[in-house]
Amino acid sequence: MNAPLPLPEVQPIARPGMVSLLGPMLAEAVGALLANRLRSGLTMLGMVIGVAAVILMLAIGKGVEGQVSRSIAALGSNLLIVNSGAARTGGGFSQGAGSRPTLTLDDAEAIARLPDVIAAAPTSSFTAQVVAGPTNWLTQVTTSTPAWFTVQNWYPEEGRAFSAMEERQAARVAVIGQTTARELFGASNPLGEQIRVRGVSFTVIGILPERGQGIGGIDRDDVVVLPLTASLRLVQGGGAFRRFVRSISVAVATPEAMPGVEAAMSDLLRRRHGLSPREENDFAITNLTAVGETFQETTSAISLLLGAIGGISLVVGGIGIMNIMLVSVTERTREIGIRMALGAPRAAIRLQFLLEALMLSIVGCAAGVLLGTGLAMAASEFLPFPTIISPASVIAAFAISAAVGIFFGWYPATRAARLSPIEALRS
Repeated sequence: MNAPLPLPEVQPIARPGMVSLLGPMLAEAVGALLANRLRSGLTMLGMVIGVAAVILMLAIGKGVEGQVSRSIAALGSNLLIVNSGAARTGGGFSQGAGSRPTLTLDDAEAIARLPDVIAAAPTSSFTAQVVAGPTNWLTQVTTSTPAWFTVQNWYPEEGRAFSAMEERQAARVAVIGQTTARELFGASNPLGEQIRVRGVSFTVIGILPERGQGIGGIDRDDVVVLPLTASLRLVQGGGAFRRFVRSISVAVATPEAMPGVEAAMSDLLRRRHGLSPREENDFAITNLTAVGETFQETTSAISLLLGAIGGISLVVGGIGIMNIMLVSVTERTREIGIRMALGAPRAAIRLQFLLEALMLSIVGCAAGVLLGTGLAMAASEFLPFPTIISPASVIAAFAISAAVGIFFGWYPATRAARLSPIEALRS
């Protein structure tokens, strides 16, 4: 008998891997979204608004942080402010720090001799109408010693500051800010010109460089700086009050030395003012570094809050994606059944719908980034500070959008993958 012929070897049908299916799946996802353009566009609108809100809010928050940082830096680094005591009315109501003169020029000289103190500037300020020829301007008048320029780290860019000799001799000289110079003299050079403060003439010898707005929107360039002695004698009146000042600004060598200098100043002033251990201080010391840190913490919290508000819009947009994907699963149930009947694995079905949700999210994010960036740039024109668009916020927006697409697309995709092929074909 002839030997039986050998049966041909049956080769198993190779199923394409998930990676090789990724390209066709992406093409099909694009086709599915384009087939329902209006619905896809309205779904992405939630993501567009959410991402734009996040970028705009964070840009505003960063702008606020930058403005606060600049304002604090403009006040001077490692700065302590000593204010005079508070006067009280007959009813016991306090009139605020500086309302009762308790600090003297001698106090400032004593503080300047303390270790780790770079300079101490006794200061008095008031608002006055300054006149230059036919022009007048209401401005802030600061009166101090040459140490004020050192403490503030703010020296004239044109002309010069007044000297210690000029301050002691009550010389009638003045240094003015950019805003004051512009309002009083326009485009003319103010150096050598005369200004009158409460009827007393002063010669402009210096112009300060521009510093911009300070905390609270105060224009720091709208200022006139006069020698303290000249102001106390000629402008603010003489008599016994002439040795008293409202505050003393103290520049400290290093941030680490500030607590020690603050304690040393407190002990020194209590001894000089003859206060007993039971008596309260007749002065108040403010640590501007600590104030600056508090402001920074507050503005950082504001930035996070603004970002969280924008994030709520992202969540709302994600819910919209989930709703639309659930509708899409319901509409394509028969298609899902056919795919499964032809051997499509459940993982491929899940991946297909995840890709569609992710595409909705990413495309919406890209449009949101463009919109948010444009709004942030436009906001700079209307806000008193420039907005700052951080690259990190854009990257975070894309990452969050992808996460939102996967998170809110997972349930519809999993629901599609769990459909029974027979039940799906019957629908």
